[in-house]
Amino acid sequence: MAGSTATATPRSDTADTTSPARDRRLLGSLVFLGLFLFYAISTTPFYDLTLPASASIDTNNSSKLNQILFLALPSLSLIGALITSMRGRLLEPRWLLAIIFIWLVFTGILSSHSFNSLKALFLTTLVVVSANACLLLPRSDAHFAKLLSVGILCSIGLCYYGIRFLPNLSIHSAQDVAEPMLAGAWRGYFAHKNDAAAAMVLFSFCGLYIFRVWSRAVGVLILATAVFFLAHTGGKTATAMLPAVVLVAFVVERFAWTRIPIAFGGVGALNLLAVGSAMSPGLAGIVRSLGIDPTFTNRSDIWRLATNAISHSPIFGYGQKAFWRTEELVYGGEGLETWAVQASHAHNSYVEMILIGGFPLLFLSLIWFFIYPLRSLARIDRAGGMSHTGRLFLRIWLYMIFTTCLESLLYESSSGYLMGWFMFCMSLFGLNYEASADHIEREPAR
Repeated sequence: MAGSTATATPRSDTADTTSPARDRRLLGSLVFLGLFLFYAISTTPFYDLTLPASASIDTNNSSKLNQILFLALPSLSLIGALITSMRGRLLEPRWLLAIIFIWLVFTGILSSHSFNSLKALFLTTLVVVSANACLLLPRSDAHFAKLLSVGILCSIGLCYYGIRFLPNLSIHSAQDVAEPMLAGAWRGYFAHKNDAAAAMVLFSFCGLYIFRVWSRAVGVLILATAVFFLAHTGGKTATAMLPAVVLVAFVVERFAWTRIPIAFGGVGALNLLAVGSAMSPGLAGIVRSLGIDPTFTNRSDIWRLATNAISHSPIFGYGQKAFWRTEELVYGGEGLETWAVQASHAHNSYVEMILIGGFPLLFLSLIWFFIYPLRSLARIDRAGGMSHTGRLFLRIWLYMIFTTCLESLLYESSSGYLMGWFMFCMSLFGLNYEASADHIEREPAR
């Protein structure tokens, strides 16, 4: 985020009174909003799930406009970031990111669907770059909160517009080709109620942030409308995680000794119970005794299929977008044994990472997704404590590392999943800036 250090003297909007400064601020705001709305809504909102094509294995459905914006908006955000004084802090830790993405290129080349894999990797990289660059575009905490407000209100407003005027495209129905059992669940402009639920949780965190930093009225409005929509998605896990993450973030912020057990222990235990129950009847029994569906809404079949595939390629994986919904999988021998060949992803980001790039990718990603944020939290303690902006990033980070035990949202390039990946990357880079006291300057409340 642009600006100087946390100890800088607060300034008001009158600090940038020159025409070039105002122009830069306006352009930066427009690029930020363009990126946010593109990742949140995409160029093709509202999906007709009653069409046979909605269950097709063909994933090559990107429009020319989508391709242009996918290139233009991250490029513009990068240009905007490069003209700030913090351009030298882009994409840290660079050495780790370089290793991760070089490995992904290597596994993509080895993939039997190398073109699809490398294309997906390119788009994933653009999301990572833009998630970092967009943090340098706002000029203050309040400016950041204002931009989030506009983007989120547009997104939530469009969801409610769909419920009111396009219910056939915004609410799951019994006529849906893939999952008619979800009839009645709200999804807004998203393709699935789980995608909508995850977005509403992230919007709720932003609402809490906006309440504290800029406008109580707007913050309450965003929080109330997001929570109400979330309740109607039927996303039980997301609904339960919203208050849980706020509570856990409070504990993590104030009691440093809990951080490693919560992050590594909590995520490890959830993965063990989830994926482990698909492999072990004993673990499935333990999960059942807790009153939890041991199949995790039929995910167990998908995890069994995925773990079997991992056993055949544990080091290099299969590349991005090169396993699920491929002709070899859907029309191969596995298709005679399980419906899971129709799945579009592993419904677990940690399993998905192994499928994409093998165990090396999982190991490197754990360093980026866990060790660096935990190190940033320790540095924030030494620097004097958490700001409201840092608290927002902490909540997003915690939510994402846990929800990805049941959903595949990391290293994504597909519409519907981009929002989660974008905001997760934003939280990773944002915590690093907070740890270095390089976050945006404080602006007087209005």
